[in-house]
Amino acid sequence: MKPQFKLAILGVCLAAFTAGCATYTGQTNDPNDPNRTKRGALIGAAIGAAAGLLSGDSAVERRQHAMVGAGIGALAGGAVGVYQDRQEAELRRATAGTGVDVSRDGDVIKLNLPDGVTFDFNKTDVKPQFYPALGTIASTLKQYNQTIVEVSGHTDSIGTDAVNQRISEQRANSVAGYLIGQGVQRERFEIVGMGKRFPIASNDTESGRALNRRVEIRLVPLES
Repeated sequence: MKPQFKLAILGVCLAAFTAGCATYTGQTNDPNDPNRTKRGALIGAAIGAAAGLLSGDSAVERRQHAMVGAGIGALAGGAVGVYQDRQEAELRRATAGTGVDVSRDGDVIKLNLPDGVTFDFNKTDVKPQFYPALGTIASTLKQYNQTIVEVSGHTDSIGTDAVNQRISEQRANSVAGYLIGQGVQRERFEIVGMGKRFPIASNDTESGRALNRRVEIRLVPLES
């Protein structure tokens, strides 16, 4: 990628993230409130994007550079599977009965957070009653810190593209912001809103739309 093109993209990314940070004006003294760290999540993502554009082209490569720069060591090839086995088992134990679905795709662990248990209807702030579940996830992520944390927000197909994109971004930032506020290193995060582009069920039924409204967390091992 040409240097001038990288700089142009960098400017756009920083402007977008700065605008996103400026839109949040809520104040709270509750250390468990994810709104308190939403600005931090956005700023962290902006810093990550800036570093990534100067050191690599893919999201995973960007985050790998950021994590190594933050002193997080990579896993040797043969240790990855065992490491992820242990983390998966711990996450399944920690999230049992919370409504969070834990699945595995090769060495990548995925957590599916349905909007019904994570957010109130048409809201983008995490429900206070879901804080304990996110807290246990954060504790596990801190223990197993050699993974990239990809947080993506998703919606159903109801409403305009612009509204769905905004909601998906804000919900992803709410979840990531809470985890960062609980001490998970922000250098590990990729945060993105997907809008309605990646449904996992039909949008023709309410049950399908409910499945599509979600936040996903993907834990990608940092490999040497």
